Amino acid sequence: MTPTPAPHATAPRARARVLLARSRPRRRAGAAAAEAPSLRLVRLALHGAFYALLALALGPSLLGKPPAVPALGLLLAAAYGAGVVRRTARPGLWLTGVTALWLALLALDHGFSYVAFPLFFHFLHALPVRWSLPAVAASTAAVVAAQATAPGGLTAAKVIGPVAGAVVAVLTAYGYAALYRESARRQSLIDDLVRTRDELSAAQREAGRLAERQRLAREIHDTLAQGFSSIVLLARAAENADPATARAHMREAGRTAADNLAEARRFVRALTPPALEDTPLPEALRRVTARTAPTAAFRLDGEPRALPVETEVALLRLTQEALANVTRHARAEHAAVTLSYLDGEVTLDIYDDGVGFTPGRGPADGRRTFGLHGMRERIAELGGTLTVESAPGEGTAVAATVPVRTAAPSPAGPGAADTPEAA
Repeated sequence: MTPTPAPHATAPRARARVLLARSRPRRRAGAAAAEAPSLRLVRLALHGAFYALLALALGPSLLGKPPAVPALGLLLAAAYGAGVVRRTARPGLWLTGVTALWLALLALDHGFSYVAFPLFFHFLHALPVRWSLPAVAASTAAVVAAQATAPGGLTAAKVIGPVAGAVVAVLTAYGYAALYRESARRQSLIDDLVRTRDELSAAQREAGRLAERQRLAREIHDTLAQGFSSIVLLARAAENADPATARAHMREAGRTAADNLAEARRFVRALTPPALEDTPLPEALRRVTARTAPTAAFRLDGEPRALPVETEVALLRLTQEALANVTRHARAEHAAVTLSYLDGEVTLDIYDDGVGFTPGRGPADGRRTFGLHGMRERIAELGGTLTVESAPGEGTAVAATVPVRTAAPSPAGPGAADTPEAA
């Protein structure tokens, strides 16, 4: 009966769940910023400019102006803020309402003329060209008409100022749009290169896997398959032979079986990493942890038992890959490796308190996640799962779970007798 793991066996997983819960909102915010950081900054500046100009226009209106002006000004601020907070799929309707409120204020007080400047950028961004340019022209005309009602009447400066502002807004918007399109094309090119790199890496891994399969197929055909054929022929010959001949055939079949067993063990030794040749998995992981990350701690939970060779190899490689990432990228003060033997499965958790990263953020963290991507495929081939949970400044947790059945005890070593009894 497998002992119940100690309570701290699931500590790395608990930390990973807390880490994931804390990082989800930040991940979404980071993803939004990563989509277009320059566009996000321009929008914030535009919103700030709108409210600053609106506040400057409302200031004088609070002194001796009709109460409708401050009321409309506050309503305009609320309507604009509602559209900023709840970004609608149809900004044209929101922009129409904001513009209508602004025009009403402009008719009451020409001091709201300067609020038109941030509205120009909204027209150019939210509306198609056939509507945006006429909207800018109409707003400019409304500003000029409002300025004509100011003391001193209509002057050249009151016409040139709004027109120049509109021209600057149009040129700035179109220039920024060109830069944004160029940035989008570059990002698309980077995404294509990353995708091509991943496809090439996958193709190389598949080619290596096929080459290894072909090599093993040739080895098996030339050794084990021939030996088994000989055993079958000797067994058939023994069926119809006299007792003395039958015993000779059976002795020959036994020798052939012993040779085949030796070949099979040679295959196993060739596929087994040196760290696992004469060392159980927990001790191998302890050595790898101490050698790769001296500040890391290794913990063992549950009663160790023999596992299939492919499972031990996968867990060893995963530990090496994760600890290598900790050493190269994490800048962590502490790290922990926990191997847990549970009923019907074995779990491996690697946790560090380093700088963390955002999984899937593109080429910046590609060096770190590429190896783990291959390990995820390797763990999946064993029927297990591999999760990587991290966030900037929150450390990283790598957790693997592999269902296993107890493997047959391995031979004592390369020097074990190559006989059927030794198996």
